[in-house]
Amino acid sequence: MLVIIGYAVVLGSVFGGYALMGGHFGVLYQPLELLIIGGAAVGAFIAGNDGKTIRATLKELPKLVTSSKKHDKALFMELLALLYVLLSKGRKEGMMALESDVEDPKNSPIFAQYPVILADAHVLEFMTDYLRLIVSGNTDPHEIGELMEQEMETFKHEGLIPAHSLTRVGDALPALGIVAAVLGVVHALASADLPPAEMGQLIAHAMVGTFLGILLAYGFVSPLGTLIEHKVAESLKIYECIRVTLMAGLNGYAPQLAVEFGRKVLVSTERPSFSELEGHVRDVKSR
Repeated sequence: MLVIIGYAVVLGSVFGGYALMGGHFGVLYQPLELLIIGGAAVGAFIAGNDGKTIRATLKELPKLVTSSKKHDKALFMELLALLYVLLSKGRKEGMMALESDVEDPKNSPIFAQYPVILADAHVLEFMTDYLRLIVSGNTDPHEIGELMEQEMETFKHEGLIPAHSLTRVGDALPALGIVAAVLGVVHALASADLPPAEMGQLIAHAMVGTFLGILLAYGFVSPLGTLIEHKVAESLKIYECIRVTLMAGLNGYAPQLAVEFGRKVLVSTERPSFSELEGHVRDVKSR
């Protein structure tokens, strides 16, 4: 929704200001210039990316308009509560007691209490994979931490692929607008025998190409790349929270302290307060 609002503000400001200065909208209607700029941008996007990148970008675009905020305070409260329960059970009964929960989380009575986490396949897989390694007892805590960081770096790299491809298209659009403008000028100069008024109109039509290239780049395409970057950074926080909490538990901290470590890595807008988390953990204990 914010993308649509932002686009509306861009269009309203640009064309509203143009109207207030007495501009004529008819001269801005240049479908052939849009064809040149848009077609060249799409062609460059296809030529400069492989099939995986193109599919990932096309898959991501609808989410920017339709998806709502996924990672909020309630989600992190549930995540930390789940981690607390798992670490508490492992501390009291031994980590081997978590084996059945980790191997089949969909049928685990513990995971069943947290359907939001259970419904997120990526988060669930990340958590259970490393709990499985911890349960095995044959790995060094430092190595597990390093492996978590490397996997998160892979998630980041994959998530930023659409952002980078859109940013490159946005960077190219002003130049493609110049290409369209130059072609328009060439067309105007080839008609040098026309009256000055008609020549002026052709030159004005040509300049629209530069305008459209810059507007599309900085008003529409490049902001989408920036938005994807923000979403990737936000999505990584849940993995960072899991990593820090599990590592704290693995290094011998009590479950209540371990989840406090996890709480500290969250950004302020989604981070529950100490008392909120403590109260939530207390409620979990009483179940």
